[in-house]
Amino acid sequence: MSRLIIVSNRVPNPGPSPARAGGLAVALASAIRKGDLWFGWSGERAEQTSVEARTSTHRGVHYATIDLSDTDYERFYVGYANSTLWPLFHFRPGYMEYDRAAFDGYVSVNRSFAQALAPLIQPGDLVWVHDYHLIPLAAELRNLGVRNRMGFFLHVPFVPASLLETVPNAQNLLQELCSYDVVAFQTERNVGDFRDCVRRMLDIPASPGQPIPFGNRQVIPLACPIGIDARKFASQAARAAQGKDTARLLSSLAGRKLIIGVDRLDYSKGLPQRFDGYARLLDMFPEHRQKVSYLQVAALSRSDVTQYQRLKIELDRKAGEINGRFAEYDWVPLRYITRTLQRNILSGFYHVAKAALVTPLRDGMNLVAKEFIAAQPEDDPGVLILSAFAGAAEELTEALTINPLDADEIAEALHTALRMPLDERIGRHRALRQKVLTNSARAYCDRFLRALQSSDGGGTLAA
Repeated sequence: MSRLIIVSNRVPNPGPSPARAGGLAVALASAIRKGDLWFGWSGERAEQTSVEARTSTHRGVHYATIDLSDTDYERFYVGYANSTLWPLFHFRPGYMEYDRAAFDGYVSVNRSFAQALAPLIQPGDLVWVHDYHLIPLAAELRNLGVRNRMGFFLHVPFVPASLLETVPNAQNLLQELCSYDVVAFQTERNVGDFRDCVRRMLDIPASPGQPIPFGNRQVIPLACPIGIDARKFASQAARAAQGKDTARLLSSLAGRKLIIGVDRLDYSKGLPQRFDGYARLLDMFPEHRQKVSYLQVAALSRSDVTQYQRLKIELDRKAGEINGRFAEYDWVPLRYITRTLQRNILSGFYHVAKAALVTPLRDGMNLVAKEFIAAQPEDDPGVLILSAFAGAAEELTEALTINPLDADEIAEALHTALRMPLDERIGRHRALRQKVLTNSARAYCDRFLRALQSSDGGGTLAA
């Protein structure tokens, strides 16, 4: 059996508990085996970016990491990856900043990754690279003579040609993506946009259902929506719902219905618009006042990026205004937390929530939507309110789908969810649950790896 090498910007701490494991580690748990290798940045900074990896082994899985210099961290991570590519891929060109030194740092770090990884690659290894930080990696590895099958998965959305063209070096990015044997996306729409970009910007034929010719190779574009281990998460949620943290939450609710939102504090998540929508609910449908409580967990992220600092200030203000306007001496309408809560604690909260707000302005998939569905009790489920612009909306069609820019539409969906009859809630949840069970984390990994294994170096189209 071929060894699998997973490459990501950050490497998870070896042996994380399920409560603390990141989303990528959870999604790939069913793919990684003893003898496999996970490679990436250590999260540490040093005087110079290293090109020789430190290795360790935990439970038979090998981990290899390199450090980044302060300069490379600023240019690669804060600069090009998160100040250029992140806003680009989330349809926010007005937030996009471009600096040639940052782009050079992005390329340089990918070259360092390749120099450190290449000596670790054995004949027959499959290399699976994750996300926008590492688009150039396959090209850099091929320049070093690596001929292994290499696949890439983009966790964030992809954009139409009219948007991709706004970033300098866009053609280079497309060519580098075409250095992989398989390029996978969350949705069929993303695949269509990728094909269209290749046709328009590289003048290469990219017909639906066919591999894309690139030099003497062929590239397989693939829609491969990421999933979760829904059965395991449902069991965890049922246990957590009986635990002390959920009991504390329920006690504080005093019989009120719980609305929940869980996100990173990021401008792509639509949090200001979501707060406005909740305020409109209390305005338009005053019968819900003192009958509901909205818990928003918005863990801080990328605090060294200016837009994120501004977003936190805006959300702090909005939360204060909502509570100042609607609160009573025995009721706080909005509970707003900016620290991380463990996944097992959140699972219990999902279990008892009557509605979930998953309303990003753009999102690759958004696994919170799938976790909420998995966590819900089958006999009395809550209702998922989902942005039409989340990748999950293509799959989870029984959710209440809304435009996240319309505060009134969010308010109306909340009103509908809170008043929805039990039989309708059960019917919607049953259909959603079956999809989450079927399109699981294992199915995601199997589909991608099957395509990569059958690519013959990009020579054939995977089934």
